[in-house]
Amino acid sequence: MRYTGVVGSAPIELTLVDQEYGSFEGVYAYTRFNTPIALHGTLKQGSCRLVESNSHGKATAALTIPQFTTTAQKVAGTWKNLVTGQQLPVALVRLEDEEPSSDAAEAPHELLQVTSLPNSYFKIVLTGRADAYDGHIKAVRVFDKKTNRLVQQVPVDCQSHGLYSVSVGDFNFDGYPDFSVFESSYAGPNTSSLYFLFNPVTRRYMNSGFEGTSLKFDARKKRIYENNTCCAGTSVVEAEYKLVHNRMVLVAEHCYRWDDKKRQLVERKASACR
Repeated sequence: MRYTGVVGSAPIELTLVDQEYGSFEGVYAYTRFNTPIALHGTLKQGSCRLVESNSHGKATAALTIPQFTTTAQKVAGTWKNLVTGQQLPVALVRLEDEEPSSDAAEAPHELLQVTSLPNSYFKIVLTGRADAYDGHIKAVRVFDKKTNRLVQQVPVDCQSHGLYSVSVGDFNFDGYPDFSVFESSYAGPNTSSLYFLFNPVTRRYMNSGFEGTSLKFDARKKRIYENNTCCAGTSVVEAEYKLVHNRMVLVAEHCYRWDDKKRQLVERKASACR
């Protein structure tokens, strides 16, 4: 569900995802600043309350819509600063959502991402409904916050992770912020992502080519760690990589297999996990 409207007199864009069982998650941005703000909320007795929090998880503001339905074309409510008590009226108009086509080539939709950078924000382009978590991401669009201009479109082939498909970090430890796109989830806790590195010369992002399962990046040690859990947790491979000219080079690899007698994972030769 996508809306446009105002908080007080400030224009905003808002997206809500119905999580079922009376819960919602969402994101909105003041169009003057284009910095996405995450929302989490509930629907109780027809009243929708959406809360935004600071980086420490403390609730800082709430948007309340007393008479809310997922089909309403217009909704109104109140935004309240939970720290100062300031209140502002909210008026929203729902943007028309295209239903998924029966054709294999479904119409693409943009979905604003919760994560952003100081000067940029992201939207994913996916097929099917714009708020669907089971959609397919065909591209990531990078926009300049100040001008709202599209500066780059990066083609991808990924499973949608909704409002949280894009993450940011310094993945090659060069001091410049990069972004990643959730690619897929596998058996157990395993996931994969695509990593795009910022080139300070061209001012564009390039595909890193990094590959691995559930990668973690340690900026202090300048190392990348991989954890691949298999077979209901009875087999675990942990690997450590360094970067050489933006290429992952294996430094160490450890294999752990479940030992029924010891009732714990025990390190084995790497070949035991292959």
